[in-house]
Amino acid sequence: MGWAALVMVAAALLAPGMPAALVPPTLGAVGGIGLLALGLTHYGRAGPSLAREELHAHRATLLLALLRLAGWNALLLWSMASLGSLLLTGAAPLFAAPPGVLAHVVAGVLAIAAMSGFRFLHCLLYKPGLIVASFSYRPERLYRLWGLLTPGRLRALACAGLLLGLGLIAPSLWRTPSSPSLLGLALAAALLGRLPLRPGVARPAPAAEGPLNLLMIGCDTLRADRVFEHPALTPHLHALRARASAFTQCHTPCARTAPSLMSLFTGCWPQRHGLRDNFPTSDALPADLPALPALLGAAGYQTVAISDWCGADFGKFDFGFQTCDLPPDQWNLRYLMRQGPKPLRLLLALFADGEWGRRWLPEIHFLGGVPSTTRLSQRAEARLDALAADEQPFLLNVFFSTTHPPFAPEYPWYLHGSDPAYAGPSKFALAGVSDPGEILRRQAESKDAFDLAQILALYDGCVAQFDHAVGALLASLERRGLAARTLVVVYADHGTDFFEQGSWGQGNSVLGETSSRIPLLIADPRAAAPRKIDAAVRAIDLAPTLLDLLGLPPAPTMDGCSLRPWLDDAPQPSLPVYTETGLWLTTLPGQRETHLRYPAITELLEVATGGAPALRVKPCWRAAVIAAKDRALTDDGWKLVWQPLQDGVQLSLFDLRRDPECREDRLREAPARAAALLAGLAEFLRMDGLTVPPGLLRAHAP
Repeated sequence: MGWAALVMVAAALLAPGMPAALVPPTLGAVGGIGLLALGLTHYGRAGPSLAREELHAHRATLLLALLRLAGWNALLLWSMASLGSLLLTGAAPLFAAPPGVLAHVVAGVLAIAAMSGFRFLHCLLYKPGLIVASFSYRPERLYRLWGLLTPGRLRALACAGLLLGLGLIAPSLWRTPSSPSLLGLALAAALLGRLPLRPGVARPAPAAEGPLNLLMIGCDTLRADRVFEHPALTPHLHALRARASAFTQCHTPCARTAPSLMSLFTGCWPQRHGLRDNFPTSDALPADLPALPALLGAAGYQTVAISDWCGADFGKFDFGFQTCDLPPDQWNLRYLMRQGPKPLRLLLALFADGEWGRRWLPEIHFLGGVPSTTRLSQRAEARLDALAADEQPFLLNVFFSTTHPPFAPEYPWYLHGSDPAYAGPSKFALAGVSDPGEILRRQAESKDAFDLAQILALYDGCVAQFDHAVGALLASLERRGLAARTLVVVYADHGTDFFEQGSWGQGNSVLGETSSRIPLLIADPRAAAPRKIDAAVRAIDLAPTLLDLLGLPPAPTMDGCSLRPWLDDAPQPSLPVYTETGLWLTTLPGQRETHLRYPAITELLEVATGGAPALRVKPCWRAAVIAAKDRALTDDGWKLVWQPLQDGVQLSLFDLRRDPECREDRLREAPARAAALLAGLAEFLRMDGLTVPPGLLRAHAP
């Protein structure tokens, strides 16, 4: 029925006597309806799978979301068709007779094909992860076309198109186009404008006296080993280390974004701030837990947070940032539905990575899995311009998504270390993680199902691009005369596993260090020399440390301690490091069959009512999710691992100095070590209402 309607509209479009001015809007309408029909026949949900009744309750939201995307597609097609019609009108003196309706139709279709085709080619070369995220077919279909692309050829193609357009319209520049064409041209200018943000100019250095500024540069899923052990991969970070204090053994308590960031900025263990996974029970922070931005704001700082798609939590929770340039909540059902099916959003995605897309189509501009490292760096530099113009000290927190799965760096970084002959599905990004069903299936697969060498090459390309962005921001500080008055911090929310413990991803295991270990660099312009601190520290120590360095007291609620004595080379006792797993999406490879479990994610999650429709763990399962967490406590180089089973608890003890990947259980050899660590771990269990079963240690180490 829908296709018959499209045929009727197309027939009416070609009917004799139809005004040429109506051709562009009609083409836009036909195209919008066609893409809507195509999207409905190839529909795939974004975000985690939910029970059918949850989706049924929000069907009106879904309908409006689809109509909204269809409308934006129609406007975009109208604008491009109007430009084609305008060029045809300008070229009219070249023809023996005035162009008819059919000629305007052809001109509009050609303009749409040329402009959208060029944007497709441009994104395929420079940002292929964007296309992969909305492409309904296997990416291998694009490899031959991609192999023909170079920056020079794209520039030549753009110049040829511009010259052709100017040549066509030159004969009648004196003519006044019809108002519909002018409207379409205005839409084209608005929708297709992609001028980059200009880097700031050099400014006089601020006064030498006064409080330090604070620039925090974070990156999601950045492994510490890539920062500390691969200087060729990270030259700018390596240069920063030459004047910074490098904490090589910093650990986050929960290797998932929301709880990790909460611990970083509040200085509190997860049991205190209450955020245990990415699906919290509430967006409200406990009133008595002030975060670092709120404390700095009260001390007279301007506080700004800016990010691409991974940084929504900085705005979702009230950290105290006065200015937030952030994406919407990524776990909001309304937001996920507004992303729509792939065929309906692909055309929009090609054009929405500019400023108009960030303003009017944030759910497409901030599409999950598509980092905007270059644009975010430009936005951060522009923000530094505004901050440098004010004498008030500032906290600027820039959080990048560059190294987050599916590991989709921009050109030329996705070529970094990749085998040129590789022709598998993960050429531009980790394949098979563009919708919830695929993610669940891929999480359950073993190492053999992945092109691991290519995925590691992509990840290293992401790290290299992040390093480049750090270099750009540090150069911006220098140009603006801010470097001598700015404390620079580089951090991550968590690392990631690449099958070191049997699975990929973060927060799935407390064995090993690759998921919980994060890079931490603190560059204080007042410091006399760089330092390398190999002692184990915690993410909860960052906020009190920064407050101390800025001359402010920590909040009494903070569980962490200031690391300033470590910076001054004063001998310090070992700090106990607590870690726990996040929410499992599925049964992981190698996980014990008798491990304590909870339902599949379809039954586990619900949509919150009474406000934003955020995804949350159902109240009836919250206690079970917390009880099923694996936990670990590390102190003085020893790690005790707690794994709850259906019929008890599995304890393991590892000597990290000899066995950093936790392969050899030494519980029977060092029961005294285990007893001391178990006593410390019992305190964390007690905060969750859990206890150590009597005789547990004797059962494991008789």
